Amino acid sequence: MSGTGEDSTKRLGIKASGHPMDPRTQELVAHFQQAYGSAPERAVRAPGRVNLIGEHTDYNHGFCLPMAIERDVRIVLRRRPGRSVRVTSVQQPGVVEFSLDARPIPKATAKDQRWADYVKGCAQVLRDEAGIELVGCDLAVTGDVPLGSGLSSSAALEVATIHALLAAASVGMEGERIAQFGQRAENAYVGTNCGILDQLSSACGVLGQAMLMDCRTLQLTPAPLPAGVAVVIADTGKRRGLVDSAYNERRAQCEAGAKSLGVSHLRDVTLHGLRTAVASGKLPAAAARRCEHVIAENGRTQAAFACLRAGDAEALGQLMDQSHDDLRQKFEVTCAELDDMVAIARALPGCLGSRMTGAGFGGCTVSLVREPQVAAFVTALTAGYRAAHPAMTPAVYVTKAAAGAGTLAL
Repeated sequence: MSGTGEDSTKRLGIKASGHPMDPRTQELVAHFQQAYGSAPERAVRAPGRVNLIGEHTDYNHGFCLPMAIERDVRIVLRRRPGRSVRVTSVQQPGVVEFSLDARPIPKATAKDQRWADYVKGCAQVLRDEAGIELVGCDLAVTGDVPLGSGLSSSAALEVATIHALLAAASVGMEGERIAQFGQRAENAYVGTNCGILDQLSSACGVLGQAMLMDCRTLQLTPAPLPAGVAVVIADTGKRRGLVDSAYNERRAQCEAGAKSLGVSHLRDVTLHGLRTAVASGKLPAAAARRCEHVIAENGRTQAAFACLRAGDAEALGQLMDQSHDDLRQKFEVTCAELDDMVAIARALPGCLGSRMTGAGFGGCTVSLVREPQVAAFVTALTAGYRAAHPAMTPAVYVTKAAAGAGTLAL
């Protein structure tokens, strides 16, 4: 493989992100050279994402309103002889090596190497389900998407890995398919039964835009954020592992609810239809609450997209508030840390709306804040949360909507 310029980018069908080589990429290149004794040939990136509204709707074939964020996973790579892949991380010790001929590719046995299962899963899915003839390569990874925060660090790693493996093999692929194979890797190999939201946001994000995502058709319709407001992400410091959490349980409850209502997915149920079914005794109370959140959230998400189109920041903020309250009361995926962070944010000047983002059980909140109040908001939110939870270390990020996955300059 040779060349990293415009011609090879077009040949591979990968969009260039336009990012110059910055200190993070320089550090990653140095790490690669130290690990493997040579310089990398290519570099790719894939961003995390924040979901403004539309939570636990993706696997119900509903609607979401995400945007890619200015934090990402980056991979530099070089082809190597043979049929093995070696991968190392700036954030983790050692080098993990696996054979592309192993069937199946074995999972990690050491706890500090489990991050590499996302890489292995992507390789196995590309080989076995996409029929891609992968080649041996060396990879080095770095990321600044906080782990377990609800900002899709795993999806960013999957999408970046697929870009890297395809680049090594000189194969192009559309962003939508990359997202689908990333989701398959997480579902079938890692074991988290996630929807398509995270991977599609990372693969197909649009610079400066949020996106209405139809999780049935995978159609993305961009819309800009209202003028004069900023998106503020607050990491509670509370961590959760989706595989070990109640995430899969919530998904199973939604699927059982849809089956009881005679549809394949809750996307196809109205609130009137749900209430009629509940009145007739078709659904137990807990399942009804789960279904009611999803059905109402689909409506809120479409209304939020209309608010973006109209530039109505106040109405958008109100819908975000309603979403969080439903996630707390009906879907029961918040926690004390998330609820407190949201309550503190809502009480601060300039905040138009605040909610948890991601699967829940910990991680981050997202707030819509008027730009003149952002600096004071960040300071007061951090101080207020630390006072309420002195054992936690919060982090607050102000972000713009970033571009989706692509190449990086070396």
